[in-house]
Amino acid sequence: MFEAYLDIETTGLSRFYHDITVVGIYRVDGTDSWLLQFVGDAVTKDYLLGALTGVDTIFTYSGSRFDLPFIHTCLEVDLANLFHHHDLMYDCWRKGLYGGFKAVERQLGIPRQLKGIDGLQAVILWGRYRNHGDEDALALLLEYNKEDVVNLKTLRERIIIKMIGGY
Repeated sequence: MFEAYLDIETTGLSRFYHDITVVGIYRVDGTDSWLLQFVGDAVTKDYLLGALTGVDTIFTYSGSRFDLPFIHTCLEVDLANLFHHHDLMYDCWRKGLYGGFKAVERQLGIPRQLKGIDGLQAVILWGRYRNHGDEDALALLLEYNKEDVVNLKTLRERIIIKMIGGY
């Protein structure tokens, strides 16, 4: 069975008024891993479920509060009922690591190539792509999403080490 690290980008914070713009999934099977990203009109229930075929556990950061409810509302699929879901945010809280994902990354020394990009910037990048055809903005948005899902795996590894007392 595979594990998957999942993160979405959206046009805003309300799952009732905003859309999902990007779904990033980093699938890991032992030493093999690959990234899948769905953008715009390709963000569909069928593509999402196809990408998660064979997955046992989905890992997110604050996914039980944001990503999974957003997906449930927008794509009408309840990933929490179809897969094991593990929200790494709660592991972080148990170890005294609070804040958003980027803040926890900094606390644990997890590096980022893209500095200064956050959820608000992701919305702006999407707008530049959608409204003006700015392919560079889309490329930056996808790189940001990629860094999020790959760093979720790194976060999980660091938290496991911290939980057994080695970090």
